[in-house]
Amino acid sequence: MKSIWIVDDDHSIRFVLEKALTREGLPVRSFSQTRDVLAALEDDTPQVLVSDIRMPGGSGLELLTTVKKQLPGLPVIIMTAYSDLDSAVSAFQGGAFEYLPKPFDLPRAVELIRRAQEESQREAVGEAEQVQMPEMLGQAPAMQDVFRAIGRLSQSHVTVLITGESGSGKELVARALHKHSPRAEGPFVAINTAAIPKDLLESELFGHERGAFTGAQATRRGRFEQAEGGTLFLDEIGDMPLDLQTRLLRVLSDGQFYRVGGHSPQKANVRVVAATHQNLETLVKEGRFREDLFHRLNVIRLRLPPLRERREDVPLLARYFLQRSAGELGVEPKRLSEAALQRLVGFDFPGNVRQLENICHWLSVMAPSLVVEAKDLPQELLATPGAHAAPSGGLSAEVVPLASGLTGAGAAAPLPLPAVPIPPSPDAWIAEMAREARRLLAAGEPNVWDVLTRRFEASLILTALDLTRGRRIEAAQKLGIGRNTITRKIQELNLDA
Repeated sequence: MKSIWIVDDDHSIRFVLEKALTREGLPVRSFSQTRDVLAALEDDTPQVLVSDIRMPGGSGLELLTTVKKQLPGLPVIIMTAYSDLDSAVSAFQGGAFEYLPKPFDLPRAVELIRRAQEESQREAVGEAEQVQMPEMLGQAPAMQDVFRAIGRLSQSHVTVLITGESGSGKELVARALHKHSPRAEGPFVAINTAAIPKDLLESELFGHERGAFTGAQATRRGRFEQAEGGTLFLDEIGDMPLDLQTRLLRVLSDGQFYRVGGHSPQKANVRVVAATHQNLETLVKEGRFREDLFHRLNVIRLRLPPLRERREDVPLLARYFLQRSAGELGVEPKRLSEAALQRLVGFDFPGNVRQLENICHWLSVMAPSLVVEAKDLPQELLATPGAHAAPSGGLSAEVVPLASGLTGAGAAAPLPLPAVPIPPSPDAWIAEMAREARRLLAAGEPNVWDVLTRRFEASLILTALDLTRGRRIEAAQKLGIGRNTITRKIQELNLDA
């Protein structure tokens, strides 16, 4: 049996892997630098090569490139302590079998090496352009999955659907998909379909001919033409009107479109990457999103995890944002004390990575000293981490308006909204809702789902509008929905009556 070759300048890493693989009955051969590996390849070949990515005298990526030229079917596993997107993409584009971030779980590493024995070849992909700063960071397993997916998609032209909450970085993923693709030399054009009025969105996407409508004094190229040869990123695709969904479907299926007022078809050589924070399957069931368009977009789906699901990345991201803010402001980077860092890690970040970035920028400007203490954090982080429940020992004085007058889709103007105290337990409102559901079901009330859903949505929107003093755009941002969505909901729920 051929040996497993371990290449790492760190003696402890080599020792641990050697012992673990020997216990598994696998022959092992170790090297501390790449030139010794290249010399050994003249007389022998490994079954699997496991290499660190950064070593004195030659990097693991250089070794990967050289080895793949000689042995294209050899599985190569790249290890690195630098858990950023470029390392992951570079490893996959060099033809690596897998990417293993340090520190790794030893049983998982052994399992990965065993799996590498069973597969002798991976499809080699192109080489990524190196950049000074990584465009994405993350050590959490969920983010590593995203990095791997971007690496595997690097030679593909396939349509991608990115899902994730607002502020989680969906546009960053779209830009990374473009940058590490064969279309990287072409343009990257982004458009937020929820931020443009319906009457203008068609012209924005497809352009218009001169005289197509009042004010169209010249022919205008739309975003599809601007993105020719590159990537078009359609953000908040769930808010796209149904009639435009039909036009988009035709472009994806036929590869051509007509400008508004035009009669000559325009060819579209564009890769479409779409994103949404909404559940498109639910929108399809509700008749608000075309099922055929959903299947066209949902060829490859990437779910971007919210920051609360990758808390281990908060310190890494915070340091990065503090350094970047300091560079922009021309000041020395602030550092987080252990207590301040624990506050950040324990916070749920409803605004996700974007909110953390804004907090770090605020700290760079407002924190009184170089070391940020817990007391220096913004007020939103000084509450109890995680659940924002009222203190025990009684009901909170804070009130939330409940739209209890809404009874169904055919409801008229809402009844007066009583102010109901927040229960002391963070789960008490769920129990209260369950009791109300039981009461309605027992009474034979029709459309219980719609009744309670409308009450819940109305309560959320009214509370957000109360906090923002009626500013709808700010309320939508706090709720994590689009501007058009909150406007439509206010109309559907008769909240502006």
